[in-house]
Amino acid sequence: MLSSTEAAWMVSYEVMGGPLADASVWRGALLWAIALYVPLSAPLSKLESSLEDSELPESVRQPTLVISSLLLALVTGVVTQLGFSWALGPGWASSLGVVAVGWSVLLILANTGKDD
Repeated sequence: MLSSTEAAWMVSYEVMGGPLADASVWRGALLWAIALYVPLSAPLSKLESSLEDSELPESVRQPTLVISSLLLALVTGVVTQLGFSWALGPGWASSLGVVAVGWSVLLILANTGKDD
C-alpha cells in the first residue's frame, strides 16, 4: 500500500526539484559557459603548463586538460546563471548570456586583427 506522498511522487514523475530542474537555467548556463570560456583560458593555460612539467603520460594529460576545462566552464556557467536568475529572473539571465556570447565573439575578432 502506497502512502499519499509516495503516490503523489509517482504521479508527478519529478526526479529533480529546485532551480536546477528548470531547463532555462541549463540553457543559460551553457550560454554563460561559452561566454566565459575565453576569460577562463588564463587559469587553464597555467594548468596546461603545469601538466607539461609533470611526469604524466600524454595519454593522461590531454583528457585531464579537456575534462577540467569543460568542468570549469560548466560550473562557472551554472553559478553565473543561478546568480543572474536570482537577481534578474531566468529569462533575463539567459538573454544576458546571449549578449555575453556575442561580446566574447566580438572581443575575439577584435584581438585577431591586432596580432597581424
